[in-house]
Amino acid sequence: MILSAGFSRFQRVFMSEQSPRKIICLVGTRPEGIKMAPVILALKSQPWAAPVVVSTGQHREMIRQTLDIFDIGIDVDLDVMEPNQTLAGLSAKIFDRLDPFLVSLKPELVLVQGDTTSVMVAALACFYRRIPVGHVEAGLRTHDVQNPFPEEMNRLVAGYASSIHFAPTAASRDNLLAERHDPKTVHVTGNTVIDALLMVARRDLPCAYPAPGRKLVLITAHRRENFGAPLLSIIRAIRRLHDANLDVDFVYPVHPNPNVRGPVYENLAGLERVHLMDPVDYLDLTALLKNCHFALTDSGGIQEEAPALGKPVLVLRSETERPEAVQAGVARLVGTDEDTIVREATRLLTDKRAYRGMARGVSPYGDGKGAERIAALCKAFLTA
Repeated sequence: MILSAGFSRFQRVFMSEQSPRKIICLVGTRPEGIKMAPVILALKSQPWAAPVVVSTGQHREMIRQTLDIFDIGIDVDLDVMEPNQTLAGLSAKIFDRLDPFLVSLKPELVLVQGDTTSVMVAALACFYRRIPVGHVEAGLRTHDVQNPFPEEMNRLVAGYASSIHFAPTAASRDNLLAERHDPKTVHVTGNTVIDALLMVARRDLPCAYPAPGRKLVLITAHRRENFGAPLLSIIRAIRRLHDANLDVDFVYPVHPNPNVRGPVYENLAGLERVHLMDPVDYLDLTALLKNCHFALTDSGGIQEEAPALGKPVLVLRSETERPEAVQAGVARLVGTDEDTIVREATRLLTDKRAYRGMARGVSPYGDGKGAERIAALCKAFLTA
């Protein structure tokens, strides 16, 4: 475990008689960092709150780069990451590193975000210690524990271990109520990803793509359930789209996981207008979203972010826990079938009317004030 130089300051504050309420804000992956950043900032602005930012160390460099954008430092790094780590090994290590820290710090509330393994483990660790958990982005469901894997199970476990649920939408709230969570603990706040996006998108963000006279298709595909044959089908579709559309640049930030990076580079490297690159930071990703024609993705975050910027989304999954964008007509499930991907992408590239129908700037996920609501609800919870 790595403590920041400023951590002793937190110890002194917490030991004082007038100490603010101790709240751990846990981040593991980069998406967690993006969505927790507005919440951390909202809590830091409140005199009653003393947030402590704890990173599991999973995406260490990406997390630090992301939080730096918002001028947020990491107070504690659990340093859990190892090469080729299994989910069981990661879970065990988070339990081992987090539990003694919970005992020593004695937080009054722990905030977790989303559906990663770190979220599930942290929620259970707190449950074992009878420490209340607040779940940011609670209630997302596909109702299929194998899809997405392991995220659906992670968020179910985190939900049952949580004391207060911050649902991004009414549909997420309804999922929680259907699972018999106490209605008094379930609150619709909007998704904090929209808070973060609006903070960053208003900046002047340079972007090298697309080339003049071309359109840009942004691609992200990295989910575990798409490893193997599904990813190869996606790759074949990208090749066909590249060969058939000479006026289109395809930008693909490739996840470092060998199950993704290997097949992508083996099959797409060298194509003239397919630009493969390492994962980009949040500023560059936002710039790409602002400049793209549409996004082709299996990412949950981009399903939320792209519609807010007026960009259609083709979702490379058979199911989504974010149905609101699909219902609003600004996203479409295309799965991983090669022909379906090519057909739907070609339609957006060539049919102006179809494109306008999806590029409407509809944001069903929030108004940019979700973090403010979460901070207020945390205060009410701790002072009840």
